[in-house]
This record gives sequence, structure tokens and C-alpha cells, in this order.
Amino acid sequence: MDANSPVHWQRVEVSRFGGPEVLQVIDEQGLPQPGPGQVRVRVLTAGTGFTDTIIRQGQYVDVKDKPPFTPGYDYFGVVDALGAGVTDLAPGDFVAEMPVIGGYAQYLCTDAERLVRCPAGLDPAAAVCMILSYTTAYQMLTRECSLSAGDAILVHAAGGAVGTALLELGRELGLQVFGTASAGKHELVRSFDATPIDYRNEKFEAVIARETGGQGVKAAFDTLGGASWSRSYRCLARGGTLVAFGALQLTTGEEKLPGLLWGFAKLLALWPLLPDSRRSVFYNIQRRRQKLPEEFREDLSTLMQWLAEGRLQPAVAAVRPLREAPDVHRQIDTGSIAGKVVLDCSAS
Repeated sequence: MDANSPVHWQRVEVSRFGGPEVLQVIDEQGLPQPGPGQVRVRVLTAGTGFTDTIIRQGQYVDVKDKPPFTPGYDYFGVVDALGAGVTDLAPGDFVAEMPVIGGYAQYLCTDAERLVRCPAGLDPAAAVCMILSYTTAYQMLTRECSLSAGDAILVHAAGGAVGTALLELGRELGLQVFGTASAGKHELVRSFDATPIDYRNEKFEAVIARETGGQGVKAAFDTLGGASWSRSYRCLARGGTLVAFGALQLTTGEEKLPGLLWGFAKLLALWPLLPDSRRSVFYNIQRRRQKLPEEFREDLSTLMQWLAEGRLQPAVAAVRPLREAPDVHRQIDTGSIAGKVVLDCSAS
């Protein structure tokens, strides 16, 4: 393709912090040009999820950018052009990246060293699921916990993007998985051989106690918030680990900031002092990647290879055109999506 031709392409922009209506589709003319050490990527798919919506709202502490900016936590694409000095990638290579913002675009330029090369022949919709959702799940299961086949785990928001990744990887690792979800998502939970818990009509602590004979679970993965973290901690067996990785109920208004702060105090300061052999940690994929970039590259590469081998089949709820990003965010805000919605960036 002639880099100087007036190519028309699109990206999505957050015009100001707020609801889905602040997302605008921007028409661009002329391809962006990679600088030294950069490559231009033709984006095939971009992931969507709850993190994108709290970035849109201005509530994500790891994003300091002010609008306007292009959202999009992760993307999968193909190298389109090389900047000066890039020798370890070539046009046509398939790549993945997790920029936190920037992925809702048909073309973009990025530093070559940040890209993870992927096998050819992957389904782009499935491949993008491996980046944020599955790497989060994989690292929590294998880096934050010490689990063995047969161990029981508890997964909250089990019908969501990270939740279903935890279900599938838990099955792959031979774990006994319990997942809280609304009744409409129980069939999806069961499809991963996990046991659903109706969080609206059942107390998950009672279900865990009953199903494990009072022993509890070896790990609990909780993205809900401080009050839920306390309940999940009570579900742990001796030697178990609580991995908190979000505060969903703060953004939905179900929990207030003082409650969340008290939850963090217990999670990070009080519970570690208890002589009960249980652990509690807070996981953030971006901060871990910043400290351990090679670990992120290794784990994502492992998952892409498993996908290529047919070992993983992520729950893709729908593939929608890039221009429908505002509608996708409306769905995410309602909590109605089972699995993950992927944006198709290859079509206008």
C-alpha cells in the first residue's frame, strides 16, 4: 500500500469523560507514519470490557490522559510498515499489544519493543481475548497463587470477560471452579464445567461451605469491591489466597469510597497480620507488566500458542464493527454481556 495515498480510516475518541454518548467515531485521512523504533499496525480487532468503560468515565487511576483520546485497552493486528531501525519485525507479522488506551483504531503506530509476535492463522476475535482477559486470568492463577489439580477456587463475575477466562483456564488446569453470576449466565458458566452460584438469591459463602464440606476454597478471585473481598476471604481454606483485582461495585454505586478504602486496609494491612496462613493480594496487570515485562510477554505468548493448538475457546459474545463502540459500551454498563464483545477494526 502506498503510504502517501489518501487512505481513509477510523478511530474512536473520548470527547470528554462521561457515558457512552461521549464516544465519537472520527474519520481520518492519510496513514500515520511510524517514527524511529516504531511500527505501524493495521488493527484487526480490539477488545472491550469494563475497564474501558471506567477509563471513559475518568475513574481509572492508571490513565492520566485527559480527553480527547482514543480508548482501547488491547488490540490484535498485523504489522503494516516499519520505522527506522526496526529489524525484529516484518510487514505481515501478527502482533498483540496492551496499550491501556489507543486500541479503538484501524491504524496506529507504537514502539516495536512493546509488541508481542503471535502465530499466524489465529481467529482475530479469539486472539484479542488472550491479551487483557486471559493474561489477567492466567497470571492470577499461576503467578499469584500456588494451585494444584483438584483444588477448589471461587470466581466472581464469572460470566464476564475475565470471569470466563478464569473458568476456562481453571478447567485447563484441572481445578474445581465455582462462579458467581446472574441466573441468565449460568448456562455459560456450566459450559466450562464450573458450578454456578446465583449471587442474587444465594449466599455464596454458604454454597462454598456446603460444596467443600466446610474446607473452603484454595483461591478466590474477586473484582467486586471491599465488602465482597471480606466475604471472599471468609471462604478461603487454610493456605488459601484471595486475589482482588477490581472494584466494580464502586463504579456501579453499590459501594461507597469509605467502604472500599476499608476493604483495601484489610486486604493489604490487616489480614496479612492474621496467623491463619491465608494470603490476600491486589492484582493489576498493567503495573505487573511494568515491573516484569518479560513475564507478560512469556505468559501472553503461552496463551497465544494454546489458542493456536485449539486448547482454548474464549467466550466471544459478539463481534461488532468499530463504529458501534458506543452501543457496546451501553451494553457493558448494564452488565448484560455474557463473555466478551470484540470490535472488528478491519471494516469501516
